[in-house]
Amino acid sequence: AATPLSCTFPAKLWLLVNNPRVRSLRWDSRARGLLVDRALFERELLDAGPSAAGEVKIFKTKNFGSIIRQLHLYGFHKLTMGPFGSTVGPRPGLPAAGDTADNPDGPQHHFWNPHFRHGRPDLLVKIKRLTRANKEKLDAGLEVPSRLPDDFQH
Repeated sequence: AATPLSCTFPAKLWLLVNNPRVRSLRWDSRARGLLVDRALFERELLDAGPSAAGEVKIFKTKNFGSIIRQLHLYGFHKLTMGPFGSTVGPRPGLPAAGDTADNPDGPQHHFWNPHFRHGRPDLLVKIKRLTRANKEKLDAGLEVPSRLPDDFQH
């Protein structure tokens, strides 16, 4: 299935990581984190022309730094490797083979969001863009509206 251009950023990521033709994004060994191969991601999804996902242009940017900014705006946390091989971040744990930065396939960026999980597109509505207004609403205990793209409606 093609990736809808009108999807939210997290929904696009979810569709891409689950697309077998996209090789630059994959689930970590526990299917709860996102591994990004920067060089391959830039070639595969940010360069002009048709991408592995079959779209002419998926993201509005060609800058990988902008993708990282979007991940942070949507509450993703970068996990880094600690001195003893453990993952340092909001959910520490031991990485499995292939989750490390010295992966033979190239350097991996590892991101985690509690609502971005394999097999759970229903959780995507819980991922909110952290704008000032949304942060104020969340801090006040108010709900920030969100909706699933039509592709996820059952």
